[in-house]
This record gives sequence, C-alpha cells and structure tokens, in this order.
Amino acid sequence: MRFSKLPGHRDIIDKLIVTVKEGRVSHAQLFAGPEGCGSLALAMAYAQYVSCENRGETDSCGVCKSCEKYRKMIHPDYHFVFPVVKTKGVQDPISDSYIAQWRELVSKSPYFSLNGWLNTLELENAQGYISVNESVEIIRKLSLKSFESDYKIMIIWLPEKMHPAAANKLLKLIEEPPAKTLFLLVSNEPERILPTILSRCQLVKIPAFTEEELTGFLESEYNIPSEKAIELAHISNGSILRAIEIAEASDDTSAQNLEQFKTLMRVAYARNIPKLVGWSESLASSGREAQKSFLEYGLRLLRENLMLTLDQKKNRLVYLSKEEMDFSSRFHPFISEKNIFSLTDEFNLAYAHIEANGNAKIVLLDLGLRIVKLIR
Repeated sequence: MRFSKLPGHRDIIDKLIVTVKEGRVSHAQLFAGPEGCGSLALAMAYAQYVSCENRGETDSCGVCKSCEKYRKMIHPDYHFVFPVVKTKGVQDPISDSYIAQWRELVSKSPYFSLNGWLNTLELENAQGYISVNESVEIIRKLSLKSFESDYKIMIIWLPEKMHPAAANKLLKLIEEPPAKTLFLLVSNEPERILPTILSRCQLVKIPAFTEEELTGFLESEYNIPSEKAIELAHISNGSILRAIEIAEASDDTSAQNLEQFKTLMRVAYARNIPKLVGWSESLASSGREAQKSFLEYGLRLLRENLMLTLDQKKNRLVYLSKEEMDFSSRFHPFISEKNIFSLTDEFNLAYAHIEANGNAKIVLLDLGLRIVKLIR
C-alpha cells in the first residue's frame, strides 16, 4: 500500500513522512478515526514507507524488494493482528489462523468493516475478538530479531476488540518494546481501548474524508460522472466504505438494514405485536455482527430523519440515498425532538446488550416494544 493510493489525508501523510525523515518514529502509535476513514490503509502505507529501501520525498518507491513483499503482505518483519473467531476446526484461533483470507481481502481493498471481514470468513454468526493467545504470539514474534528491515512492524486492527487479559499482557511490551519495533494500532472506537494501552500510544487522529476527496475517488476508481460523484460523495458523509458500497451496488447490507428498519417502524406504529415478534425472530436468526450493524444503521437513520424534521435538507445536512429518502420523506414526521433522545437510548442499549451476548430474541423484541410507545 502506498500513500498515493489514498484519496486524501495529505496533511497527515506529510506529518508521518517528516517523522521518518527526522528519525522521530514513535514506537507505539494509535491511528484513530471513524469507520470508513481509511485508517487501516493509511497505517499500511506508513508501514511500507518506514521499511522502504528507496524512499521518495512523498512516498515509498513501490518497486524495491521490501515494497514488493509489503504489497503481497509476506514481508517477514510485517505482522498483522485482527479479530478472529472460534470454529469447529480452530478452537484457539489467532490471526495467523486466517492470514490467507486476510491477505486476500486486503489485496482486493483495504477498506472494509468488521462485519465485512467476518462475512468473508462466512462466520457472521460470531463476534470477532483478540485473545490472550494472540498476545502470546505477538510477544513471541517481536522477541525475534528483524530479518530484513530495520523495523519490525505490528499492525493491530481494532484493538478495542482485544480481551482485557490480552491487553494487560501486552502493556510492558508496548511501553518498552525491543529496539526498532513499531506498533500501529488502528481503531474505530478508541474510547473502548484499555486506558493503560491508550496512555502508551501516540495518537494520530484520522478524520473522515472530505466530499471533494470522495468525489475524486469515485470519479477515478469507478468512472462515475462528476455530477453524480458529487451527489454520492455527499450521501457517503465522509465514509469511503459507504461510497464504495453505493458505487458498487453489490453489497446489499444497507438494503437489508433499510428493509428491517422499515418493517420495525411500521409494525411498531401499527402496534402489531405478533408481527413484531416475527421481526425480532427474523433479525435474531442473523449473526450478532449483522444485528449490531442494523442497530448502528438504525441510529444513523434516526439522525437523518430528525434532520429532515428540522428542515436541514436545505443546509445539506441530510445524508440519505434515494431509497432511504423515499422512505424518510414519509417517515420523518414521526421523529422529533420529543422522542429522538429516547429512541437513540433504546437503540444504544440494545447494541450494548447484543455485544454482551444477550439473548437476541429478547433484546430485539424489547426494543420493538419500547418503540411502540415512543413512535406515536
């Protein structure tokens, strides 16, 4: 991955390059930003630049032996850690158990979500995590001398998914790593990372992409006409994941979530409890990551409908696709300042219960019943 492949973040890239040129590479850095900000791609490009044998002024060369191995993600001093799940065949999983699938996914595109990663593994019924076994493996790998580069680089994707025992096991290593060891933590929710880990990392804040950056990305990568690209970039609201999803129109996750949301609101408004039970059972049959994805989607749609109610479309503060707008143009009067906070609290509470492995049928039915009271 090279910096030139990123559609934006030039200011951050320039600062990272300066740290390398001046020999001020912090041994532990946290790349933190909202989902879809391209933080993983940025961390990978930075790692490649650090190890490049013939660095340029603005990017890695892309052709040296190191860059070639980084491109294929097979460099012996380049390591990945990411959330994994147990299966019948893998009872004590670590990242290396799924490294082939990881390389394949990242090679296609470095822009994806946790749900997208688990869907690739066909393990969407489980929640990804980083275990104590992973910490043991990290310590083992980094105790070895570097093979080819000056630096041994460890990218940890979504450290917020790390078990507390695993995080605690890494504290000393992150604080006092072997010489020329670089930790790059890539997080969507840094507030959920163990504070003692956070305190040991230099924070690199990654903002969402600008509309101009996403417009250029859509034009160059998908050959979308300028006027249409501007519209799609606005709807994407800074997320390259959403921009890709809209451009490819092959990922039907949003369509499924929209249908689930429409069904929930319609049966809740009608106070049709039997259908509400059916809705909760249907969604409960999907994986927990899919359930969490729906709840996050619901929170976003509630926000957008409140903006419609407050007449903020004229100020370009509404980020809805055509299908979402068709529904929301009729639905938004039911979302106002009177119920938005209560509705948001209920969706957040359901998310927390699902993440804590609560019974999905009970959690989702309870959410539906509470919406019955709030939607009218």
